[in-house]
Amino acid sequence: MSAPSIDVRRADERAATRIGWLDSKHSFSFGRHWDPANTHHGLLLVSNDDVVAPGTGFETHPHRDMEIVTWVLDGSLVHQDSVGNHGVIYPGLAQRMSAGTGIRHSEKNDAWRVDGRARHADPVHFVQMWVAPDEPGIEPGYEQLELEDAHLRNQLAPVASGMAEHDGETAIHIRNRDAALLVARLDPGASVELPDAPFLHLFVARGGIELEGAGRLREGDAVRFTGTGGQRVTALDAAEILVWEMRTEIDA
Repeated sequence: MSAPSIDVRRADERAATRIGWLDSKHSFSFGRHWDPANTHHGLLLVSNDDVVAPGTGFETHPHRDMEIVTWVLDGSLVHQDSVGNHGVIYPGLAQRMSAGTGIRHSEKNDAWRVDGRARHADPVHFVQMWVAPDEPGIEPGYEQLELEDAHLRNQLAPVASGMAEHDGETAIHIRNRDAALLVARLDPGASVELPDAPFLHLFVARGGIELEGAGRLREGDAVRFTGTGGQRVTALDAAEILVWEMRTEIDA
């Protein structure tokens, strides 16, 4: 493992895909945005910050051998896949899809087609994150669970984890024993302490924070920690942070 480091990545440094219906910002190489020096951190391969216009979205497409976690910040997202899972994802609903041997799915901002409510004009804003599973070729799978706001309020709560130490408290499970996603919704002035892990990835999903030893971070900023942890995060205003705790790295 490399020497201990705290690597701040600013929101406007991210590659972006902007087309008529999609505004997507990529923390790592994705699609046509390829940078061999920016393929992952720890076990995290993808962290896409997506805004999708109403009535549009990602048409049916394939995935394989990937644990895909989706966290909605605003609006709603309709998931449908080739093994029969379907539903509407909204803020506070944790979702994991295990692509395994192969799965096809679509993700669209058209909840009115499935819940019968009036058509809306609101975009959906979500973060989608990918980690590799422990073993390739597993059976595809799907899990979702709604979390109470109190579960996330002013504390780092395990939302998606394969780590044994989070058993009994994590919302949904991923098939990687060395990775966990933690989420906190912070009131102004509230603070939390980051885990002490070989690899951490902090993403400011909304609001602004003060990171001990690194200063102020705003919405869309991210930090990659290697060999260091335990820093305090303090909210400058209402904020939401996503933290990946990882005990190893790809090809380690």
